[in-house]
Amino acid sequence: FLLSLKLENKTKGKLQKQICQVVLDHFEKEYTTELGDTWTGVRDVLTHPLCWQYAVLLNKFSQSAELENTLHVKGYHPAFQGPLPYLPASLKCYIKRTPGRFPAQKHQAGKLKEYYLLNAASLLPVLALEVKDGEDVLDLCAAPGGKSVAILQCAYPGNFHCNEYDDLRSRWLKQTMESFIPDPLINLVTVSQLDGRQIGDLKPELYDKVLVDAPCSNDRSWLFSSDIQQATLRLIQRKELSSLQFQLLR
Repeated sequence: FLLSLKLENKTKGKLQKQICQVVLDHFEKEYTTELGDTWTGVRDVLTHPLCWQYAVLLNKFSQSAELENTLHVKGYHPAFQGPLPYLPASLKCYIKRTPGRFPAQKHQAGKLKEYYLLNAASLLPVLALEVKDGEDVLDLCAAPGGKSVAILQCAYPGNFHCNEYDDLRSRWLKQTMESFIPDPLINLVTVSQLDGRQIGDLKPELYDKVLVDAPCSNDRSWLFSSDIQQATLRLIQRKELSSLQFQLLR
């Protein structure tokens, strides 16, 4: 017990050292005003990564009965149950009631991954989109690719266009697709690096459905930034995000 307590305190100490005080101070002022008393609870979760919850989205193209058994043994259960307007049987996502993280799988060229780790809330817009086989779909800001992978777990679009403007994130997106989507299906997916604000003019009325996961402030990551100057710059840039988000939606 004492050893466990020491390790826990040591972990908390490390996590506390990683927090960027400039960012936390900014959040304290901003979110105290916006969230009121709720901020206290949000702050506790935000500042303690051990509390963060990750869901396990299974890859139907690399199915493993053994994996599902392992998840059940570890206390995982389906994230979405009951009568939902749209919930394909092929979409399998697991969560557990206690916080924790299932081990991530490394990228291996030519080998499909069995699952994708993400926040279960990320699947809600995919379910809301209600993609059906044969529909033409655009994922406008697709990186790192979790929602694109989820869409392909639900249905087989006729034309599936995944777009990511940022160069580094675009390479990340391509790697994700290669890790989860088999041949020949991968050849039916178009990955582009266009400015999302221009696609509506370039391809007017081409798509049946469009998913816009617009760039966000990514508070959780920047709170643990080790570069104070970069974090300070990010706090300035995040004020411009609402304008970009509006332009992308329009």
